[in-house]
Amino acid sequence: MRLLHKEVWYDPANPLYHRVASEEMLRNDFTVKHGSWWYKDGWIYGKNPDECPGMIVSKGHYFCDMMVDFYAKIVSPSTHDINVMWNGEWNNTTNTRSVAYVAGINGWWRNMVGIEKSPEYKLNVGNPLFKAEADREYHIQAGSVKGHCFVMIDGQLVIELTDPNPIDVTNHGLFGFEAYASMIAIREVSVFRLYWEEKKMTYPREFF
Repeated sequence: MRLLHKEVWYDPANPLYHRVASEEMLRNDFTVKHGSWWYKDGWIYGKNPDECPGMIVSKGHYFCDMMVDFYAKIVSPSTHDINVMWNGEWNNTTNTRSVAYVAGINGWWRNMVGIEKSPEYKLNVGNPLFKAEADREYHIQAGSVKGHCFVMIDGQLVIELTDPNPIDVTNHGLFGFEAYASMIAIREVSVFRLYWEEKKMTYPREFF
């Protein structure tokens, strides 16, 4: 994929993590931090009616530039907030998310696709031009290389953000999913190591 001044790729044949949703996946691979999470008919459901992150967090760490690749939907009557975390850590003392990148769809109270960085939430960006429909499945890919974050939906780049103070991925390797005052469902989750190289971008000459 092409980001601003970067060409980014991954090896689809060699995921760091890959599971199709199941009861065993939820029980063995994730820790429920907040909200209600359960498996039914090929989907892992998350339900959290409160104005806070209802999260499941991976038990495994992946210390690298990563991308979380998954299929998800908003479950009606909910209308918002499919959220995903990567290169994160969890603060067990406060039982809250620590340093992490977080991306969301139909989030930020105004149905935006966005990216933010916890725990300060001073780095954030939102785009109101894409709105997901409830009960429709979307293929979502979210990740970062050297702090250059992105979200792709159904193969289209919808937003990117460059963090001037990138997360140290050698010390922050958790990923997870979040329902924020919402109900969502997730299936077939993969994590990929990302590779990249610099690509100078120029305009083709359009006139003389």
